[in-house]
Amino acid sequence: MDRINPSVLVSEFDNGHAANPENADTIPLRKTERLPFTIRIVTDDESLHKAVVMRQMAYSRHLPEFASKMTVEKGDYEPGTVVLLAQSKLDGGPLGTMRIQTNEFAPLAVEQSVQLPDWLQGARMAEATRLGVAGGTIGRMVKIGLCKALFSYCQQQQIDWMVITARSPLDREYEAMLFRDVFGQNEFLPMSHVGGLPHRVMAKPVAVARERWAEVRHPLFKFVFQTHHPDIDLSRVDLSFARETVGCLEAPQMVHGR
Repeated sequence: MDRINPSVLVSEFDNGHAANPENADTIPLRKTERLPFTIRIVTDDESLHKAVVMRQMAYSRHLPEFASKMTVEKGDYEPGTVVLLAQSKLDGGPLGTMRIQTNEFAPLAVEQSVQLPDWLQGARMAEATRLGVAGGTIGRMVKIGLCKALFSYCQQQQIDWMVITARSPLDREYEAMLFRDVFGQNEFLPMSHVGGLPHRVMAKPVAVARERWAEVRHPLFKFVFQTHHPDIDLSRVDLSFARETVGCLEAPQMVHGR
């Protein structure tokens, strides 16, 4: 598709109130930091099953009936889609997961439920879905790591906009990461592709994310932009590991989280 200039999209999004980019892109990495977990792109069926187990654990806290039916999905194998998996260095167990779908080959999942506004039409977008993390302090750390991985992947793929749908109260976490409403302020819309549950549709421009976080002195700025994390590795790999088997995989055994 023809790519719209990202600066035009940003102007449409916030009516010209873009952050001052002064020096933001020239700030060097300050340190290397190791994490107690790794974040990788799923490249085999065993890792995908771990990701689904993590989804079940996370969703069972708030949507137990929905979680009990979760399994490997067709969307996990679609072209233009990757699944991220965070695993413990201690025992290899799953600690978090996120699926990222770009609109390179097909409309985003959210477009099954809403028509995105004209200023997003023709843009390169990526939607983060199926986010799930372990409970407790480690889960909060993993969530931050996955959000950094999302931004890094979008940079790698030259994405213009990160898009998410969020139910309450998780929408406030995305607000804190400077995602903004695509439609009305704090407007929740029923998402037919996820059982009609109301979600906010929110977006964040990739091109100016760094300077915006710098401008507001975001508490996670150093973690995301000034620290090298070797354990977050999104190296390009062959992602065709089992696309022909979609629909033939058995669902992993349900594991109940706290």
